Amino acid sequence: MSDNLMRHFFGGFVRMHVLYHAAKEPIWGVEVMEELGRHGYKLSPGTLYPILHQLESDEYLACQATIVEGKRRKNYRITPAGRKLLDDARVKLRELVSEVLEGQDALKAAQGKKR
Repeated sequence: MSDNLMRHFFGGFVRMHVLYHAAKEPIWGVEVMEELGRHGYKLSPGTLYPILHQLESDEYLACQATIVEGKRRKNYRITPAGRKLLDDARVKLRELVSEVLEGQDALKAAQGKKR
């Protein structure tokens, strides 16, 4: 049960991370896997590419194919709808982080008083 729930949490984090980077500059699959790997996410192409395709299908990302060193590369950019989603998600994330960490800080302070 907890593994499944954590997968859902991290799936949302991965999508936010993808939108964040696509808002900064065009991204492509291998680059995104490497970037997410630096943050501790170990995604296979079989996990990442369906996420990219779904974000494109939902019109949060736009894709443009280019040829790089003789190979076809799909570059993804955030769309206006994706930017709005990311902005809305940031508001919710700030609210959640504030509440969760405030609660954690209050718990630590209470535990410190008991000692």
